[in-house]
Amino acid sequence: MDAAFTAEQHEIRRALRDLLARHAGPDAIPAAVRTAEGYDPALWRRLAGDLGLPGLALAEEYGGAGCTTTELALACEETGRALLPSPLLATAALTAPLIAALGTPDQRSALLPRIADGTLTAALALPGGSLATALGLTGDNLDGTWAGGGRAGGIQAHGEAGGRLYGEADRVLDGHSAGLLLVAAHAGGYPRSRTQLFLVPGDAPGLVRTRLTALDETRPLARVELRDTPAEPLGADDTADAAAALADAGRTAAAILAAEAVGTAASALERTVEYVKAREQFGRAVGSFQAVKHRLADLYVRVEAARSAAYHAARDPEAGPLALAQALEAARITTGEAVQLHGGIGFTWEHEAHRYLKRAAGDELLFGPVHRLRDHAAQRAGLFGPATGASGVLHGAGVR
Repeated sequence: MDAAFTAEQHEIRRALRDLLARHAGPDAIPAAVRTAEGYDPALWRRLAGDLGLPGLALAEEYGGAGCTTTELALACEETGRALLPSPLLATAALTAPLIAALGTPDQRSALLPRIADGTLTAALALPGGSLATALGLTGDNLDGTWAGGGRAGGIQAHGEAGGRLYGEADRVLDGHSAGLLLVAAHAGGYPRSRTQLFLVPGDAPGLVRTRLTALDETRPLARVELRDTPAEPLGADDTADAAAALADAGRTAAAILAAEAVGTAASALERTVEYVKAREQFGRAVGSFQAVKHRLADLYVRVEAARSAAYHAARDPEAGPLALAQALEAARITTGEAVQLHGGIGFTWEHEAHRYLKRAAGDELLFGPVHRLRDHAAQRAGLFGPATGASGVLHGAGVR
């Protein structure tokens, strides 16, 4: 594929890398994640004000830059390199596209400019505990069972026009601090079963948010409880296909997250190469041993292959789930090797090698696992014949 970028795209990458090098180094991460927000608010304001990061892929009429998914993916590749704690993924990649796609003109005009300038952060609250399932990445989300199934569980909408919500969602990315929650709830009861999206302000009555302990502290997660909480339906038509919109947004978000995972893997590899060049054993640099060179070369090929897939997916989001699978796998293997090649210090919980490993593992828990991403992508592509089981085709083709 042609992975050439424009001068403007290169400038976005360069400017963001320079800013993060000055203000978001490894030493800044512990202080940022221990704030109430889970990230550095001052740095977020700078990213929004100076670089327009949350509005990169939003239309100019709403205060955005009018760029494409490619620019946002390149920006997220840089934030992945720095392991930046920020609400960018939850706000710009998961929530804003749904508001832009389904919101009424008044809702878009009221919310998207505030998202673009960074004054409003948002989170997507999906019941069932699995972002990947609700976004249609690891399975079909059209039956709505993940949203409550029309009987119990999940989040239920009731009252006049379904404007009151009751239920809870776990593992909501940035859900503890977001100024706006976009909540998927089951509406209509069992006879008129449907999944619908609702807007809930962060200070709505009956809303209880609890920050959870997460494997990756740079990805804060929350439990969101709604106790007869007032909500505004997203869009004017309650027959809008929310599940299809979530699946469309999921494929685009997968492409963006794939680029971020590539940034994480590439940075872990670069830091490991520098370490083995300096670390000596038996009177010579560890990196001079042939076995170490071979391991690093294999990792380099894996990361570059994932990068190519992520760049392709940024231009064609239909390829997002497969690119995400490849990037998550590359990140998991590369960061695991990074810990091993750092030796004893790499197993230290606070060491940066361990932080990269936790980011890779946490992302696969949120958006994977890898084999299910590939399995569902293969099913959507129609690779399974009626007489051949899914697992047989996957294993026979080496997809797993």
